[in-house]
Amino acid sequence: MAAHGLEPVDGSVLITPSADAGVLARAWAWINYLVVIVSSIALVAASCVLTYSVVTRYFLRLSTDWQDEFSVFCIVGAVFMSAAAVQAQRGHVGIEAIVGLLPPRVNRVRILIVDIASLAFCAYFGWKAFWLLHEAIEDNHHSSSTWGPPLWIPYTLVTAGMALLSIQLLLQIVAWFHRPRPGA
Repeated sequence: MAAHGLEPVDGSVLITPSADAGVLARAWAWINYLVVIVSSIALVAASCVLTYSVVTRYFLRLSTDWQDEFSVFCIVGAVFMSAAAVQAQRGHVGIEAIVGLLPPRVNRVRILIVDIASLAFCAYFGWKAFWLLHEAIEDNHHSSSTWGPPLWIPYTLVTAGMALLSIQLLLQIVAWFHRPRPGA
């Protein structure tokens, strides 16, 4: 069982809570699960809209103003929002060259140090994204395209995604200190 009370399902990215996980761990697992579903739908929507854009531009010779920006919003939202679920599986790209060289005890400490550094970066990134979101709402910022959607939409997705990822990292750090000790 994973240290955070969540178990991967057949090696897939989606996670479900284990039977002995606490209420908060099960709730967090379902939040991650729902975010991955919504993010998947956003990626499918982006691909459909981009396909529509190509068809209308090529065959119908119609101008498309909103499709590219809509797709970027969907893709950015999907990437940032699903980052916590990917982190719960430790599925982010990492360099594994030294993992095999390190003893297991040192490797566990390395994971903790990486999680702490990642939390510091993600929390700072989320904080800065929050201030961009605040500014976009307060000053009513819009995209400079002809469609001109409000910029609070992507900033909300980035801010929420970084907050979720920061919480996931914090949960993993806390779980590291509450893990069973070898020989105990």
